[in-house]
Amino acid sequence: MEAWYYNKIDDGKVLCSLCPHQCTISSGKSGICRVRTNREGSLQADMYGLLSAMQFDPVEKKPLYHFHPGKEILSLGSLGCNFRCACCQNYEISQSGKAGFPRLQQLTVEDILKLALKKPDNLGVAYTYNEPFVWYEFMADIAREIRAAGKKNVIVSNGYVSEKPLTDLLEFTDAFNIDIKAFSEQGYRKFAHATLKPVLSNLQIIVRAGKHLELTLLLVPEINDSDTEFLLMADWIKENLGADIPLHLSRYFPRYKMNMPATSFVKLREFAGIAKKKLSYVYIGNIPEGGYQDTFCPSCGSRIVSRLGYSVRIDSLNDSGNCVNCGQKILKL
Repeated sequence: MEAWYYNKIDDGKVLCSLCPHQCTISSGKSGICRVRTNREGSLQADMYGLLSAMQFDPVEKKPLYHFHPGKEILSLGSLGCNFRCACCQNYEISQSGKAGFPRLQQLTVEDILKLALKKPDNLGVAYTYNEPFVWYEFMADIAREIRAAGKKNVIVSNGYVSEKPLTDLLEFTDAFNIDIKAFSEQGYRKFAHATLKPVLSNLQIIVRAGKHLELTLLLVPEINDSDTEFLLMADWIKENLGADIPLHLSRYFPRYKMNMPATSFVKLREFAGIAKKKLSYVYIGNIPEGGYQDTFCPSCGSRIVSRLGYSVRIDSLNDSGNCVNCGQKILKL
């Protein structure tokens, strides 16, 4: 399928404008994402209709803790990513193109819609596992049909997309979890071979559009574990997005090209404590200890939601998503 968001330029080359990399791609070559290829002057979306992974997940796995807790959602993944994170947990699919991953399933939009509607109480569809924005055309076509059917669309992304594609998709999208890699341009270049500024701009666009947003930071030793940088990030979130935006701190483990020891519990708890002075909802993931995934009311301190793994118990929440004890708005239901 011909890709969206590109222009033809000289000598058979094309300029892809889907993401801030703005790749200039010669004939027969692909962009940084590996899945948008110039074929004789026409940019092709290689992965349209092709899935590397598909299953029903708890919405908490995205992670989304303040968006329909306890619900399941049909989760879809393909191939490719416009980042080059050395510790990517899904590198087998994110750092692969079509030729390097033969185990693909081909489905139509109608196939996915039927599957999403077949399971009782399924929330909708989550686009996840690899970077969904490099799979833009198929994701957008699915999202329109899912929205028309009265279901929800969730995007789990690095947030590195151009403004026009993002705003075009907002009409059909209900919730985002955006993975912040660091809070400096140097950190982004070192960690992801990308830049921070477009991600911050996109977060503000999402919030201004009234979409549900949660953030994740994979805390990686020597990459993004500076106390000063982290405090700046917490301040920026509070001032530009709002103190009620949930922040998930996730524990790094050695993976892919990175073999340094896993993030310490002490560091995770320390950073959670820093963030809680600024933000209402801070969680720690990828750890065996309980209690760090529970939701508490920031007004009265009541335990609102208890979580153990992906098991969820609603403790003090009414049908409108408010604390039953003080009326504080907590979750989007």
